[in-house]
Amino acid sequence: MATSQKPRWLKVKMPGSPRYHAIKKRARELKLATVCEEARCPNIGECWAGGTATFMVMGDTCTRGCHFCSVKTAARPAALDPMEPFNLAQAVAELDLDYIVITSVDRDDVHDGGASHFAACIEQVHAQSPGTKVEVLTGDFQGHLGHLLSVVMAQPEVFAHNVEAVERLCPTVRDPRASYRQSMSVLANVKTIDPTMLTKSSIMVGLGERESEVVQTMRDLRDIGVDFLTIGQYLKPAKGKQYLEIQEWIPPEQFKAYEQIGRDLGFAYVASGPLVRSSYKAGEFFISRHIDQRRADVS
Repeated sequence: MATSQKPRWLKVKMPGSPRYHAIKKRARELKLATVCEEARCPNIGECWAGGTATFMVMGDTCTRGCHFCSVKTAARPAALDPMEPFNLAQAVAELDLDYIVITSVDRDDVHDGGASHFAACIEQVHAQSPGTKVEVLTGDFQGHLGHLLSVVMAQPEVFAHNVEAVERLCPTVRDPRASYRQSMSVLANVKTIDPTMLTKSSIMVGLGERESEVVQTMRDLRDIGVDFLTIGQYLKPAKGKQYLEIQEWIPPEQFKAYEQIGRDLGFAYVASGPLVRSSYKAGEFFISRHIDQRRADVS
């Protein structure tokens, strides 16, 4: 049954730190979109104040229409900005960010789904800010292996792609062009291209899934070698029949149980909580240390 009254554990402070305002101001000046704002993330104040940010490239209009997302949609969004990779890297350098996530709207109208644009963004950030770790959170590129290859070969520190929901609910949660199995194949193919590449995915709960289905999704992700997992409460992004209703508020203790199950299954890190999102400062801090340790072990 759909429910709308928020429980007490979902309350957050309004953002307002100097670093938050600095990131917001510079992003505006360089015409950069942040998914933190576009997706109305509840953790925006915490993350931006702590030196992490998620930038959304390739515009603010998506060619798909998932029922959990408030991002604008259109069949033919505006053309890609060829200066965006440079502008993004410039902003990251100026703001001295430690860890960034580069994500995007889906651009099925672009010949490679925007894969080469992703690659350019990664390369520019690495060139201008060698100390900044880059995570990319991509779409599925319609399952095209060649497009995926160009992103992986640009060597982001982490490759993320979200399965979003348990398999039974994916057809009602996501755009028809996306699917559970296609998302699994994207993550599996990343490891095939580069077995050392760290991978990450995310699941929303509170959509009517059963606990056994969440656990099965975790097992499916571990079977293809996914390293990091985030699990968070689905929040309806806005009013409107196009958005899914919240079916259940998952209590903090259930999130703790999912976290322990994930650890037992072998994920290197699981962030599980009501306000956890796929890009989440606490998780990125752990992942950053994990990357540093791996580099130290290699050297």
